[in-house]
Amino acid sequence: MYTENHYIVGNRRLNGYQLSKLHTFEAAARHCSFALAADELSLSPSAVSHRINHLEEELGFKLFQRFHRKIELTDEGQRVYWALKSSLEYLNQEILEIKNQELSGTLTVYSRPSIAQCWLVPKLADFIRQYPSINLNILTGNENVNFRGYGIDLAIYFDDKTSNKLACQHLMDESMVPVCSPEYAEKYQLMGNITHLKQCTLLHDRQAWSNDSDTDEWSSWAKHFDISLDAGQHNMGFDRSDLAIIAAINHAGVAMGRKKLVNKRLNNNELVMPFPEMEVQCAQRYYISTLPERQDPKINAFIQWLESMAEKQE
Repeated sequence: MYTENHYIVGNRRLNGYQLSKLHTFEAAARHCSFALAADELSLSPSAVSHRINHLEEELGFKLFQRFHRKIELTDEGQRVYWALKSSLEYLNQEILEIKNQELSGTLTVYSRPSIAQCWLVPKLADFIRQYPSINLNILTGNENVNFRGYGIDLAIYFDDKTSNKLACQHLMDESMVPVCSPEYAEKYQLMGNITHLKQCTLLHDRQAWSNDSDTDEWSSWAKHFDISLDAGQHNMGFDRSDLAIIAAINHAGVAMGRKKLVNKRLNNNELVMPFPEMEVQCAQRYYISTLPERQDPKINAFIQWLESMAEKQE
């Protein structure tokens, strides 16, 4: 119950100072450590202990059992912690909904197909959770699209050039490394044997950074490591990087993989890097483009969300 800037717990009145102790208690209970709570709150461990002791005195029961090198919540402390945790989660959700009241309507996003399929779309559930009133339209293509003609609010491109007619900002760097299925690597004894690459089919994106980049991915990678590729070597081209990756997963050859887009496949062992030390930084990067005059809260919210997702990727 709340009255006159105080909270009533039982017959005890908790003012703002006691609420700060509850904040300290929440951190200590979450970490099960006074020292870690102190680091989070920029306090000394003794100050945290002092606050908890005072809170226990005011509540009239113990929140923690103290041992020589650890603390544990008492049954009463556990109940208070879960009640406090639920209240804070509810409060955070209310604040989020208040902030998002003006963030509604439709947002149209244009993206290169591969980053949409491999990176953007799998993360969109998080955006929807944070901004439930924004309806997303996701369009893909390899062309630099006319924003006004197609009603585009924001685009995600992969290139080493940006348009001077658009507002552009960096999203993520990228690197390239050959990848293939574990079965394909075993069949051709590829692991660590770069000379065996000549026996393999090379898979690549023919529109990696232009309308016809052909085998440029492989050529730029080979040039970086001073490797000669056989001009007559069998290869297979696609108009999307993710299609080359799907072919590699299904044992069709060795694909030139973009690291940001294949990390999940590597982690679940659908793909392996036969030459893990031979990763090269791309001259191209992922960047966000918008019309310079657009000042829309929805666009700003989506850009901030993209940046947070990119930071987690690093």
